[in-house]
Amino acid sequence: MLSVTNLHKSYQVGKTTYEVLKGISMEIEKGEFVAVMGPSGSGKTTLLNCISCYIPADDGSILLSDMELARLDEDALAKVRNQKLGFVFQDFLLLDGLTVRQNILLPAIIGGTVNPQAENRADQLCQVFGISAIQNKYPAEISGGEKQRTAVARALINHPLLILADEPTGNLDSKSTRAVISAFEQAKSALDATIFMVTHDSYAASFCDRVIILKDGVVWRTMIHNHEGDEMQDRLDFQDRLLDAIREMGKE
Repeated sequence: MLSVTNLHKSYQVGKTTYEVLKGISMEIEKGEFVAVMGPSGSGKTTLLNCISCYIPADDGSILLSDMELARLDEDALAKVRNQKLGFVFQDFLLLDGLTVRQNILLPAIIGGTVNPQAENRADQLCQVFGISAIQNKYPAEISGGEKQRTAVARALINHPLLILADEPTGNLDSKSTRAVISAFEQAKSALDATIFMVTHDSYAASFCDRVIILKDGVVWRTMIHNHEGDEMQDRLDFQDRLLDAIREMGKE
């Protein structure tokens, strides 16, 4: 699904070069829910921006279903971002003048593909994420969790290969955070979505199948969540393992 190989990215500030990504490699399989964690400056957001090609990598390969993204021109990249990638941002980025349903349809509107199939897809997504009752409301009239579930639905309207989520629970309380994670779980189970989430939140990460921990621009450790036994206890145990790993990294 997604293959990142030996990815490098540096920034030049004056005469000083800051190396942010130092040869990162990873694989994301179809249907996986994967998180990337790490301290500030570890390269999490830069990695996400390189995968989406909003910033160019200096070296390395990014393959999305056998498409080498770095070799595409800007028009082809725009098409990939609209049709093959779904985006969920920390600040929702819903349009205030559009209803929930219209916001969900926005990528199809931009792509000129609003047809009965897209309309049915929007209705299906509203049902999957439990927002059918608010589909005719405007963003100012709904809660933070409902806004983020709308954003997840919007990310899925064009049947993307991959959802990229940048700190999607960063501004939310615990109840809204759980609602957003439930939306991702529902997207994974009901729609076979593949999700790549950058987060600093061990609670949100504890629901993932795998957590990749970055440190100083490299993959420091990969944590596997086997989803065994009692669901709640299993998740708490995995969160404890994540916190132990972060504490260990801090001591180093």
